[in-house]
Amino acid sequence: MQIITSKDNENIKNIKKLKERKYRDLNNEYIIEGIKIIREAIQEKAVIKKVVICEECLANNIINDKLLYEIAKYDCLYVSKKIFESLTDVSKPQGILAVVEKNNKKEINYNEDIIVALEGLQDPGNLGTILRTLDSANLSQVIVSKDTVDAYNPKVVRSTMGAIFRVNVVEAENFKETLKEMKRHKYKVMCTDLTASKNIYEIEYNKKILVIGNEANGISKEILDIADEKIIIPMLGKTESLNASVATSIIVYEYVRRKIGNRGRSLKSLFANIEEEGVLF
Repeated sequence: MQIITSKDNENIKNIKKLKERKYRDLNNEYIIEGIKIIREAIQEKAVIKKVVICEECLANNIINDKLLYEIAKYDCLYVSKKIFESLTDVSKPQGILAVVEKNNKKEINYNEDIIVALEGLQDPGNLGTILRTLDSANLSQVIVSKDTVDAYNPKVVRSTMGAIFRVNVVEAENFKETLKEMKRHKYKVMCTDLTASKNIYEIEYNKKILVIGNEANGISKEILDIADEKIIIPMLGKTESLNASVATSIIVYEYVRRKIGNRGRSLKSLFANIEEEGVLF
């Protein structure tokens, strides 16, 4: 087993470049780091290009035999502690990372009840949390404007806790035109707005595009101008607005509550009909 100790190694230089968005876009690759997310990448059948393992990680038996067996199927690079530290984005690394091919598709899935669209979000933690929330609600995509933080930024990837493998990130070349095209597929644009007269409990969650805006400035006027509905999250205290990821989670889980409620009513109706007809199990 050869240990890479030189920072001039071509593989090391190429992996290091992936810390920058332009190279992630150019190569259609990004970095994941840590045992849990690499195990999840394998389970989700992500396209893993390379696995980088620190010699210290091996010496300390941090990776169990089962995972070692799994990663042996991929192109593995073994590096010195110094080289690994030049690649890691974590303050206390576990000593393993991987280069993964992006899984983002350009096509929008028009079979979902609601689609979340993000305009100009800048905080990696917010985007990561939103992807994780969508995954938990069984929503498989998000539309992002070009000025939204890169979904494959290492901080975003870490905060998704594996949802990055399951939620398709569709980057809109022209955010407004993309929303207008979605409207032609019978979806309505629904914007959060502090001046809205309707709250999130007074609307239907069917064929809706939920637009969430920039943390500081909210949704732009040109997007508000094409909105079919404007909504607000009612608040009892003095705070006027919420963190973008918190607001998204509240609205998405109102949709989830309705979805579960409808299923519950359907089951009640089914059992009521069975009881009326005298059918026994």
